[in-house]
Amino acid sequence: MPPRVDPPPDPPLALLAELTHRCPLACPYCSNPVNLERASAELSEEDWRRVLTEAAALGVLQVHFSGGEPMVRRELVALVGAASGLGLYSNLITSGTLGGAREIAALADAGLKHVQLSFQDVVADNADRIAGLAGAYERKTRFADAVRATGLPLTLNMVVHRQNLERVPDMIEMAHTLGARRVEIAHVQYYAWAFTNRAALLPTRQQLDDATRAVEAARQRLKGVLTIDYVVPDYHGRRPKSCMSGWGRQFLNVTPAGTAVPCHAAETLPGLAFPSVRTSSLSDIWYRSEAFNRFRGTDWMAEPCRSCERREIDWGGCRCQALLLAGDAGRTDPVCALSPDHGLVEAALQEAEQAPPAFVYRRFS
Repeated sequence: MPPRVDPPPDPPLALLAELTHRCPLACPYCSNPVNLERASAELSEEDWRRVLTEAAALGVLQVHFSGGEPMVRRELVALVGAASGLGLYSNLITSGTLGGAREIAALADAGLKHVQLSFQDVVADNADRIAGLAGAYERKTRFADAVRATGLPLTLNMVVHRQNLERVPDMIEMAHTLGARRVEIAHVQYYAWAFTNRAALLPTRQQLDDATRAVEAARQRLKGVLTIDYVVPDYHGRRPKSCMSGWGRQFLNVTPAGTAVPCHAAETLPGLAFPSVRTSSLSDIWYRSEAFNRFRGTDWMAEPCRSCERREIDWGGCRCQALLLAGDAGRTDPVCALSPDHGLVEAALQEAEQAPPAFVYRRFS
């Protein structure tokens, strides 16, 4: 029997619909798992329509169409239309390297409400090097222009790390110039491909402090003009973040093959059988599956989390990070200074002082 959670959780706020792992880019920090799903394993349009219908019935408010690159899927416009017809707020998370004005206009007509566009740098050569695709930067800027022409709200996601962090001021200025309403300066989080490339991506403390000062200055200068979100790297913190607002509390991810997970990296956790939308309803998955209940609440926690005053703020941190660093998903997230495994994080930071190795690019094996 799955563990009982009392009181039962609220319905999920958002569904992350990972339509595919296919993508023109080869980013070395991709949040997709290292073992990528092939096109032959992907859910059909009919499957996704059923998932969207069940999500709306469950109480989901937002659906984020993601990947890989969701614009690889020919059914994307139809799925956005289905989400809109169900009253779901739809957001497109894209690399901006496929399609242009015609495709964006079709998505807007279908009911798309928002576009989130990623950039690897403001310097074209380095952006293309990080993305592993020549010409990617130029395609992205044209895509941003196409989004702005439709009137859709645009968020730029500037993924930052050791090899582009000094250009944070220029990234914020580019977001303003491209007409974005929001920019997210998002430090790489070290799971999946990013964990493989951690030594090449993890910034030094000085880099982080300089970037933080630049963000704060820009927030003052552009207040009321551009919203600037700032996601710092876990490894430089003293306390863990509330990963996905807590395990199984607000977010539900469905992978291209139909596996339902509480976060991007959860499939790496051993001993948990994550359910599939092919055989289970979203309601059963959310409320009754063992996997979604395993780390909900605080009863699962060991010390020092169990007696910590922040246990219902950070919810013990990230289970996937605990597994990656400490080898046990039930341990305190090692980024916490109170964790007995915190020395593993300090060792990784010392490693970042060395010359960065070459990237291992995201590829299908």
